[in-house]
Amino acid sequence: MPAGVARAFKVFVFLACLWPGADLAYNAFWGDLGVNPVETLQRTSGESALVMLLCSLAVTPIRRVTGWNRLQHLRRMLGLWAFFYALSHLAFYVLFDQACLYWSDCQLAAIVDDVVKRKFILSGMVAFLAMLPLALTSTQGWIRRLGRRWQTLHRLAYLAGAAGAIHFVWKTKVPEPRPYAYAAVLVVLLLVRVYFSWQKRRTSTSGGHGL
Repeated sequence: MPAGVARAFKVFVFLACLWPGADLAYNAFWGDLGVNPVETLQRTSGESALVMLLCSLAVTPIRRVTGWNRLQHLRRMLGLWAFFYALSHLAFYVLFDQACLYWSDCQLAAIVDDVVKRKFILSGMVAFLAMLPLALTSTQGWIRRLGRRWQTLHRLAYLAGAAGAIHFVWKTKVPEPRPYAYAAVLVVLLLVRVYFSWQKRRTSTSGGHGL
């Protein structure tokens, strides 16, 4: 992929990631969020987080298949956007579901109790907590400090994706195909990762025998 095309594509992906948040902000202040504004805010932010997380996980397989190594630069940006929307999703839950508008109003014990009791919220919290260290260690400085451990740590993205997909499936009251479609995409990405890992070990083993 030529450098100019790669830069233009990166700008396009950035704007695509920005769009759900910009659309929500516009409708919140000047448009219409529908009959249930809180549900719209929560659903859009949560679904956007999951979609962008899945896109970030898809970067490496696409790069390996196509040979477009410049795509790898998109992975961190997509991951950070996914965390931004996940953080927004959590904030909407705390603000509206738990009426935690001010610190003095927050009942932390009630929030913890709600997270533990409702399995779809628990799975969503697992997804967020799995994404948190990924966002905190996404800088070049942390990549250098952690070395090879950085890649091991960032495998938490698959845990975050699995927990996020389960959260979406359990959250949806009326059966619809989208949550299951996201789960299916995650399964495919996991299988592709397993295949590439198996192929790498096989190549390494074959090379060792050759010596």
